[in-house]
Amino acid sequence: MIKPIELVIFDCDGVLVDSERIAVRVQVALGAELGWPLTEDEVIDRFIGRSSASIGEQIAARLGQEKAATWAQRFEELHREAVDAGLTPVEGLPEALDGLTLPTCVASSGSHEKMRHTLGRTGLYERFAGRIYSAGEVAHGKPAPDLFLHAARQMGVDPAACVVVEDSRPGVEAARAAGMRAFGYAGGMTPAARLEGPGTVVFHDMRKLPRLLAEQ
Repeated sequence: MIKPIELVIFDCDGVLVDSERIAVRVQVALGAELGWPLTEDEVIDRFIGRSSASIGEQIAARLGQEKAATWAQRFEELHREAVDAGLTPVEGLPEALDGLTLPTCVASSGSHEKMRHTLGRTGLYERFAGRIYSAGEVAHGKPAPDLFLHAARQMGVDPAACVVVEDSRPGVEAARAAGMRAFGYAGGMTPAARLEGPGTVVFHDMRKLPRLLAEQ
C-alpha cells in the first residue's frame, strides 16, 4: 500500500530558483576559457544536479587539480555576479508553494552559503528557513540517496511518505534510490526523457504541482 504523502522535498537550483540556466552558461564559458570545451548538453549531462565536489573531481581528472581549483573559484565569482544581476524564482513556483498544504523542506547539492544567497535573492529563504539541507552534510551526493534520506530523518518522516521535486537526472535517481516518489520538473534545462523512470511523475508547469501531489 502506498503511504500518504507527509513531506515534499524540493531541490533548489532549477526547481525553486531559475539558476541552472546561469550555471550552464557559466560552465560552458569556463570550459572554453580553461581548456575543456563543453556544449550546453554536455554540461547538463555531466554537472547538473551534482555536488561541487563531484564536479570538481571530473574537472581535475580532465585538467588537473590546479585548473580545477581555478575553475571552482571562477565559477563561484561569475555565478554570484549573474545571480545578483537578475535571478528569479522558477516560473510558477511561488503560486505552487502558496497552493501546498503539506510540510516542505529543501535538499540541494549546493552549499548552505549558495542557498542563502539564491533563496535570499529571490525572497524564498524565509519560506524554508530551518528546513534546508545540503549535500555537504552527507557522505555521498546525488545520485546516491544519502541527502534525501538525511532530510527525511531530520524532518522525522518515513522515506516512503516523502515526495522529491527534482529537475535533474541524478536528482530523480537519488529519490528513487531513497525509496521516495519523484516528481521530475521538465520545464527547465533537463529534457523530460532524462527524468522519466519508475516511480516518477514528469511535469512541465510548476503551477500544476499541488494538483499532481493531491492525485497521489
